[in-house]
Order: sequence, then C-alpha cells, then structure tokens
Amino acid sequence: MAKKTYDLLFKLLLIGDSGVGKTCILFRFSDDTFNTTFISTIGIDFKIKTVELQGKKIKLQIWDTAGQERFHTITTSYYRGAMGIMLVYDITQEKTFDNIAKWLRNIQEHANEDVEKMLLGNKCDMEDKRMISKERGETIARENGIKFLETSAKANVNVEKAFMTLAEDILKKYPQKDPASGTTGNIKPTGDDGSRPNKCC
Repeated sequence: MAKKTYDLLFKLLLIGDSGVGKTCILFRFSDDTFNTTFISTIGIDFKIKTVELQGKKIKLQIWDTAGQERFHTITTSYYRGAMGIMLVYDITQEKTFDNIAKWLRNIQEHANEDVEKMLLGNKCDMEDKRMISKERGETIARENGIKFLETSAKANVNVEKAFMTLAEDILKKYPQKDPASGTTGNIKPTGDDGSRPNKCC
C-alpha cells in the first residue's frame, strides 16, 4: 500500500472579484512564478502544495475560483468543505474592495461556520495607482474579526506568509493526536457519542 506522504489535508479557497490576482497569488505560492498573461479562471482550478508546520506535513489543496458572476453557482458549492478562505481585493480598484462585503455574505451563507478567513489587499507593489489605503483594509478585517495582509504576487510580498498563517490558524483548531492511544484528543470520555449538535454537513 502506498504510504501517505502527508499528515493532514487542508482545503483552502481563494475568492474575490475577477482580475484581483487570485490566480497570480496561487501560482506565486505553489510554483514561485509570476505571469501577467493568465486568462480568467473558468469555474474552478486548484493547486497542491505540501508544507511543514509544527513538525507535521500538511498538504494544502488550494482552490482558485472564478470571480465572474456567471460562475457563482459552481464556485459556491466549493465553500462548504473549505477550511480556510482567502478574500482578495485589488488595492488599485475601488469596486473590488466594495465587493468584499458581498463575498463575506457568500461565506456566511455557504461556508462552514468555523472556517478560517483572511483578507488580502493584492497588488501592493502598485503604490502609484493605489486607491484603497491599508487602513481601510485593516478596518474591514477588524470589523469582521479576520486577519489582514497586503500582498503582491508580482513582487512576492507576503504571499507565503498569508498561506502559512492561514494554515497555522487551521492547525490550531485540530485536535492533537495522542500518540500512545492513537485516538484524537476530542473524543469525550463522558459517554456521549461525540456528535456535534446543530451541525449540518
């Protein structure tokens, strides 16, 4: 039997308006490449990257969604299983920032309640074209209780940090395995069946 090459699998999702640079961020993280000639993502695409965190090998399955409205029904079906979601806007495009509220509503409607979220203001290398101040990004993130970073896929600013921070936050929620018994730490010894109430799957 093939040996599993990782300890945990985290499913992450990139969402945001079309053209904000989601695909560029993904390629910068997964392949360390930057390309300005991407065509718009059709529906959904994904990349895999295995990272090491706290001595565990974690396989990140990162889904890149299409920002266009016409793909909305395809992409929202991917929210449900996501453990971490990155909301991306373009600091040079006011509309992409205004739409963050809409994307947050989508998460509320379609994603698991405990999904980890992070807000990214992308293209921070284009300071001369900036329309959204860093403070505005920080404010909306604070109001929604999520972390915030400004990134540049082109200049490779904070891209790795964003993914690693999100993965760490997901890992913190994971029940730690007890190596002696092989059971996870979240099994309750109180005789209940451990099922979580009011959680639809």
